[in-house]
Amino acid sequence: MLIKLKHLEGIKAGSISLAFRKWKKLQVSAGGLVKTSVGVIRIVSTEKTDLDKITDEDAQKAGFTAALPLIQLLESQKDGDIYKIEVAFDSENPHVELSENATIDEEELEELKLALENLDKFSKIGKWTTKTLIAIQENPKLRAADLAIKAKKEKEWLKLNIRKLKALGLTISHEPGYTLTPLGEEYLKLISK
Repeated sequence: MLIKLKHLEGIKAGSISLAFRKWKKLQVSAGGLVKTSVGVIRIVSTEKTDLDKITDEDAQKAGFTAALPLIQLLESQKDGDIYKIEVAFDSENPHVELSENATIDEEELEELKLALENLDKFSKIGKWTTKTLIAIQENPKLRAADLAIKAKKEKEWLKLNIRKLKALGLTISHEPGYTLTPLGEEYLKLISK
C-alpha cells in the first residue's frame, strides 16, 4: 500500500487516521503492518464503503480539506471498490537506522552481498539485484512503469522485488518511483571498486 509522504508524516504525527483506496481486491488486512519511509504503519481496520458515505470529517482524517476533493480523486481512478482503512503509526522502521548508515564494514558488506546473492539465486530470472539497484540509481524517482521498461522487467515483478531491496534498507519508495538509501549508494560504490 503506497502512501504519499505528506500523509505518512500526518499518520506519524497522529493527525491522519484514515486512508481511502479504490481497489479491485482489498490489499491489506486489519492487524497488518506496512513498512514506509517514516516507519511502520499499522492497519487498524478495513471496511468497504461508498463514495456518498464519505463525510468531510472522514476526508479530514485522511488528510484532505473536505470530502469533495477525496471523492473526485477516487472517482478519477480505475474500476474497483472503495475501502475505508483505519491506520496508525506503529513503530520506527527497524531498517531506517541501517539504511541511514552510509558506512559499511567488511562483515556488513559480506552479509549484504550474501542476502542479495540469495535473492538472485532463488529468482527464476537469474541475477537481478545489482542491475535493479543501478537502474534506480540512474533513474531516481522514475515511475515504476517507466523504470520497468528501462530495466526490461514487468512492472508488477519490479515493484514486488524492489520491496525486497527496501526490506534490506537499500531503497526508498516515493510518489512516484524510488531512490537508493545512503546504504544502497555505499553498497554500489563498494562493489564497483
